[in-house]
Amino acid sequence: MQAKLLRVLEEGEVERVGGDKPIKVNVRVLVATHRNLEDLVKQNSFRSDLFHRIYVFPLTLPPLRERLEDFPGLVAHFARQVAAQNGWKEKIFSEEAIGELRKYGWPGNVRELRNIVERLILLASDEDVAAADVRLILPTSGSAWGGSSASPSGNSTGTLAERTEAFEKETMLAEIRKHNFHMTNVARALGLERSHLYKKCQQLGIDLQSLRKPE
Repeated sequence: MQAKLLRVLEEGEVERVGGDKPIKVNVRVLVATHRNLEDLVKQNSFRSDLFHRIYVFPLTLPPLRERLEDFPGLVAHFARQVAAQNGWKEKIFSEEAIGELRKYGWPGNVRELRNIVERLILLASDEDVAAADVRLILPTSGSAWGGSSASPSGNSTGTLAERTEAFEKETMLAEIRKHNFHMTNVARALGLERSHLYKKCQQLGIDLQSLRKPE
């Protein structure tokens, strides 16, 4: 594959599968990777001629954990975006909440931050997102970055299906409490039919009758 890519870059030609003649192309190529290509060249895992062909104007994008000054702007942007896309009321993140977010290692970088912002907007009980809300979602946020294996949801064990089910249950419980058991509003917020909502509650083991009982 590297040889084929090099040929495209050098000669500006491609061949269709099953084709009998090359086709000229005029393209500009952007290459992105999280690996150290120079090390891979030394290990003979990456072609040196291809490396020098694509290494024309390198740009290094630092990981999110090294861009602490970007957090307020990114969080505000994602909060507006998520609220607009879901028809939710926009929530403001307190300075203390931003401080807690900065403490987390963010192995998933900006994409992970957006997902966490969405979860915090959904699960926060007050008008604003507080530091306590962040600590609830990111239990390891108080520790320095060191390759922690904890997941953003706090549920780092189980299969993908089990983790997905846990997240669905957490999300549904949050919406049910948020709308004070008004199931029509809950269904609307989650984009479900009422009948599907009740079936989903049953599948996830959510006992609505027990939840309504005062503690």
